[in-house]
Amino acid sequence: MAQGTVVVIGGAEDKVRDRVILGRFVALAGGEQARIAVICTASSFGVEAGERYREIFTGLGAASVVAVVAATRQQANDESIAEAVADATGVFMTGGNQLRLSSMIGGTRLAQAITERFEQGAVVGGTSAGASAVSSHMIAFGASGATPKHRMAQIAAGLGLLPGVIVDQHFQQRNRLGRLLSLVAQNPMLLGLGVDEDTAGVVGPDGVMEVIGRGSVTVVDGAASDTDAWEIRGHRPLMISNVVLHSLPAGYRFDLRRRTRVEAPKLVVIEGEALASS
Repeated sequence: MAQGTVVVIGGAEDKVRDRVILGRFVALAGGEQARIAVICTASSFGVEAGERYREIFTGLGAASVVAVVAATRQQANDESIAEAVADATGVFMTGGNQLRLSSMIGGTRLAQAITERFEQGAVVGGTSAGASAVSSHMIAFGASGATPKHRMAQIAAGLGLLPGVIVDQHFQQRNRLGRLLSLVAQNPMLLGLGVDEDTAGVVGPDGVMEVIGRGSVTVVDGAASDTDAWEIRGHRPLMISNVVLHSLPAGYRFDLRRRTRVEAPKLVVIEGEALASS
């Protein structure tokens, strides 16, 4: 049973001002004792991206930050690359091209090392492409638009740290509701998570996701849905009904396993102090 925490970021997270999301990642990794490995494979600017996040995480107080640039499968299978994450308390995957990320490291020694660290309690975070790659089923690419259509998106295998979900990013900003609906219609056992920019879902070992950041996480649950996706052809619109949709801004929590929103604790005022009751 995996024991780590997953942080899925919708991209374009604040790197300059409050840095709420990246600050939470460092805190989860151990704060001043944090040892962070930055996986730059998804980015076409691997070295530069790694250096940027090294500066940010160091500035947020992390004890050590190392950039891991695996540009080929041969490099991703190199034991020295895997050793770079062997003692990491946090693994962070940059944005870029999620298909490049999964193609380069999927099934390699590096991917195994990331999973091992996660199972031992490390936090694994990803922004944009890095967020898509943490789930067992990953959106490889697709079209924008609010209307779900046949062949609107292509899926590939992800790293499998969040089984049973599929993550899309830049969600509201790039109008990606349609493609998430189309994938849930074709795979109703999957729970769709659409994460806005500068927004993150923090999923603990208990499977409960907390939303942080400026936007929202859209949860698409098609478990009880009906669809004609199986008979539609040629990029035509498809029907899906009885979908349960949740739009959750910062502060709200959702149980990914039970597919239910977690109620916030009630506040009880005792002698002028607000206390949370169970």
